[in-house]
Amino acid sequence: MSQFLSMFTSVGPEKFSQMACQMAPYFSTINPLISELRAGHSQVRVPFRREITNHLGTVHAIALCNAAELAAGVMTDVSIPEGARWIPKGMSVEYLAKAKTDVHAVADGSAVDWSTAGDKIVLVDIRDEEGVQVFTARITMNVKLA
Repeated sequence: MSQFLSMFTSVGPEKFSQMACQMAPYFSTINPLISELRAGHSQVRVPFRREITNHLGTVHAIALCNAAELAAGVMTDVSIPEGARWIPKGMSVEYLAKAKTDVHAVADGSAVDWSTAGDKIVLVDIRDEEGVQVFTARITMNVKLA
């Protein structure tokens, strides 16, 4: 079991989310809760707050990108072989609807072959509280094996 997954399991979602924000402080700007984490899957909840809104009063595009990168990153970390490393290499996004509520980012790496090195595409879907898809991302993660 990966060190991140072991930590998530032992301390729980709230404490683990706080620890993730200490390791990468920029993520704290969205006040995330990493509610689900396992190999090939993660879910991150981002509460709707004025601090992350744009001039329209909806969740800012970069806050959505931040949530997508966090979901993809923690999922990648628990999916790669022990001793492997990863780094995001690129992100392609689509803004599909205005987000006016809390949002849930789901990273799906279930179809990715994590046993090999190279670029891996992680799909992230973000939906609002009503289940409306507001954002999608394709994040390229570069994986290096030990």
